[in-house]
Amino acid sequence: MATHDTDNLGNQALEPVAPHDRVFSWHAQASLWFSMGVGLLVMQVGAYLVPGASTQDAALAIVLGSLLGSALLAWTARVACNTGLTSAGLMHHTYGRYFARLPILLNITQLIGWTTFELVIMRDGTSAIAKQSLGLDAQNPVVLVGATVLWGGVLALLLSGSMTRLVRQVIGRFGLPLVIASLLWLSWQFGTQLQHAGLDAFWAKKGDASMGLLSAMDLVIGMPVSWLPLVADYARHGRSGRGAMSGTFVGYAVANIWCYALGVVVVTVGPPNVDLVSALLLAQGGLLALSLILVDEIDNAYGDSYSAAVCAHSIKPQWTIRLWGVGLAVLCTLLALVFPIHSIEPFLLLLSSVFVPLYGVILGRMGSGVALHLRTPKRVDLVAAALWLTGFALFRAITLWAPQWGATLPTLALTFALAWLTRPKA
Repeated sequence: MATHDTDNLGNQALEPVAPHDRVFSWHAQASLWFSMGVGLLVMQVGAYLVPGASTQDAALAIVLGSLLGSALLAWTARVACNTGLTSAGLMHHTYGRYFARLPILLNITQLIGWTTFELVIMRDGTSAIAKQSLGLDAQNPVVLVGATVLWGGVLALLLSGSMTRLVRQVIGRFGLPLVIASLLWLSWQFGTQLQHAGLDAFWAKKGDASMGLLSAMDLVIGMPVSWLPLVADYARHGRSGRGAMSGTFVGYAVANIWCYALGVVVVTVGPPNVDLVSALLLAQGGLLALSLILVDEIDNAYGDSYSAAVCAHSIKPQWTIRLWGVGLAVLCTLLALVFPIHSIEPFLLLLSSVFVPLYGVILGRMGSGVALHLRTPKRVDLVAAALWLTGFALFRAITLWAPQWGATLPTLALTFALAWLTRPKA
């Protein structure tokens, strides 16, 4: 049977993973998703919570949103591990092999966008480091192009190798300890500043009422939910569904809570009108800590582009996953050089909202243990397709007319319940 790490013929994205490729232990799953959960982007989004919300509301939103979002991620990981299917495979078995091409293409589009966005973040962070340590102009075109090509080349190199070997030998053994050490150091530095500024005043700080608890939770849940279209591509290599579920939950929940909270603290005690990266650099030892976090950021870009390659392979299996991966890395590098990526962030967030109801339906159909993977997929499952489109309409309506209530949880609840009630009987 074909596997991800060979160049055998066949559609590797739609076949259940071979038993000898089920190599991820609980530790590997937890290490992978802790590493995926750590990033400058997560800290920056955490900084957006204040001063819109009060400190207490922000803290509650971070904890509850991270636990709920990570639980959804872990549930999807369990389904993928039990079925052995990729994200594209889950879409095929839920929506039908013809209709599934629409969400698969949308997923490829958003993953290309997010990979490009990650390359821009790494480029900007590298330019800031070059400015502080070498005195170079951070906006110099040579510096920007050089940093972009550097990270794009590293990404292409990683995608040309084995995904399972990268997770087990690089992330689990070397990357994880260094990232944890960086987060501990930054937490100590900014926590000490916060203590000197006054913990009581910080905890009692009120927001400006522009963001309530539920809308803040929506912002927090959005980060783990953004990984829903990817988690299956890794979790299916797990040795057991229970291990995949608990490892994914623990790893991602801890990282998400930690990075969101650190973002809130940094923006609170940092100098006014200073961006998060600059504030991190100003901390004692911040240059080294930021450099290590920046290196860890590459696995987020890798996660996006690898899953994009798996989805693309499901549509055109004549090209191997490795070939798709390298090609997409080159494409995203070029986009990072020429595309005004910050202007398309709303479009990327719109695409992300597509996958909340999409996975509500998938979990409703397959999350209760019904062995749909044993059946030949339909061409089009009209009921599942209609539920997805209804959920998307609900999500957009809540976002436009009642953002204070948050759109993620109501949409997930409705699509899951309707999908479960209409699921085919075993």
